[in-house]
Amino acid sequence: MISKEIAAKITEQINFELYSAYLYLDISNYYAENNLNGFSNWFRVQTQEERDHAMLFMTYLLNNSEKVTLKDIKAPNYTFSDFRQPAQIALEHELKVTKAIHDIYGCAYEAKDFRTMQFLDWFVKEQNEEEKNTEDIIKRYDLFGNDSKGLYLIDAELAARVYAPPSLVI
Repeated sequence: MISKEIAAKITEQINFELYSAYLYLDISNYYAENNLNGFSNWFRVQTQEERDHAMLFMTYLLNNSEKVTLKDIKAPNYTFSDFRQPAQIALEHELKVTKAIHDIYGCAYEAKDFRTMQFLDWFVKEQNEEEKNTEDIIKRYDLFGNDSKGLYLIDAELAARVYAPPSLVI
């Protein structure tokens, strides 16, 4: 059984993951409105991943006889000024998600809740991937994004991303 404190932190994480999906959907729409359909696709896939992360946390709570309480999701409130900015906002957001997951992990460690720690191991690894992928987009943009042909090639590369459901078994 998991502690009420850890269950409450996981509940907050569910909402954070759903907000992440909402944020990435907003970013995807921004890129689509600006005819950068590859960037839009990449963030649409990211939306699906974040939604699935929330579902994994919900399933974990339910599998541990905990109630899932959904809360209001705040709408993202960004006005983007250039094509780099949404990716930078996404990276900053991923760093916050990583910190939140590490916070849950720390509480699980202190409580000797090895089941939750094992569950969170996948998310710790996933966050490393999330940060690196978003950082790579920014780096490519910084290198090539100010050139129209370069931007076109980055967009084409991002268009190739396809959704793959998470492989975590809970």
